[in-house]
Amino acid sequence: MRLTGEFFARDALEVAPDLVGKIIVRKLPDGTELRERIAETEAYRGEEDKGCHAAKGRTPRTELLYGKSGVIYVYLCYGMHWLMNVITGEDGQPQGVLFRAGEVHDGPAKLTKYLQINGSFNGGTFVGNEEIWIEDDGFRPEIHTAPRVGIDYAGDYWKSIEWRFIAGKE
Repeated sequence: MRLTGEFFARDALEVAPDLVGKIIVRKLPDGTELRERIAETEAYRGEEDKGCHAAKGRTPRTELLYGKSGVIYVYLCYGMHWLMNVITGEDGQPQGVLFRAGEVHDGPAKLTKYLQINGSFNGGTFVGNEEIWIEDDGFRPEIHTAPRVGIDYAGDYWKSIEWRFIAGKE
């Protein structure tokens, strides 16, 4: 079953763990479907979250974070890696969830590379899309938490908060 807009229209701290175990499906132009079970996510939540891109407020880059849930937010990291997020929560409240890893592709850049995601997906949606969507097949893995990765700039509190959700036992 494909996830609906209602699934994403919740707080990032609810959506992030609930995405673990779901399946991202990417349909290529030739009809091939690439499928990857989500193994790890990270929540980013509001302007107060110094790890969130919205920590400095509204900018052309962050405008999507303030908008409709279910929208895809893709950005270039280190000038070479596309990373993919989904917007969550209410309009005007900047939140998102980073797809950090799949079962096979163990990093956010490896996952987007496998799924053939680039900047053209930025601003698209997972809801009602025939090119990319997320499915729930009922699988519910055990989940543990850990600090988010790669946000040392956010300060000790924000880099240490356990808003990373990982399939499997600790």
